[in-house]
Amino acid sequence: MAGSDNGALSRTFKVVRILQGISLVAIIGMAAYFISQMVSNSNAPSDVIVGTLSVTCIAVLYCAITYILYVDNILPFLITTGMDSILLIALVVVAVVVGKPLSYLNCRVIGSSSVSQSTYQLGLELKKSFSKEGSRVQYSNWIGASRVTCYEMKAIWGLSIALCVLFAFSAICSVCLWRRSKAVAPKSVEA
Repeated sequence: MAGSDNGALSRTFKVVRILQGISLVAIIGMAAYFISQMVSNSNAPSDVIVGTLSVTCIAVLYCAITYILYVDNILPFLITTGMDSILLIALVVVAVVVGKPLSYLNCRVIGSSSVSQSTYQLGLELKKSFSKEGSRVQYSNWIGASRVTCYEMKAIWGLSIALCVLFAFSAICSVCLWRRSKAVAPKSVEA
């Protein structure tokens, strides 16, 4: 099947899986850092960030397992196509939910004097949220808390979009690999 074949399709599938793994680990690191910050302030983390972390953790495990199965020539391509499609849908949801408020936010103006009033209001909102023990941090407030947070959330959003493309591509590769494995299947020899 796939592990022993070194065609362009086989190498493409491997490269796409590696890129998916790298992107997923980066998102996991940033999302976990945000959750750690929220919890250290005695607040419940945002549902958006927890959901993002959950989807990416499942996806990174899936990518690692399928890569190993692929290298060992025991990857079921048709099932992989279905799973890649399901993860694609989950990542589209993550990209939309994470990106919806981010698309209107200009990270460069956060902290500048031209938006001092809105920054002051955001600070009051966050202070109210943080002063209540165990209160939930609102995602829309969190992303505008600082310029660094804004850029990091935009990085998560961008990586989520890139992952949508990569999972769509790996699903297409899986279908092509499945068709190729069916076309090259040895015929039984009758004596």
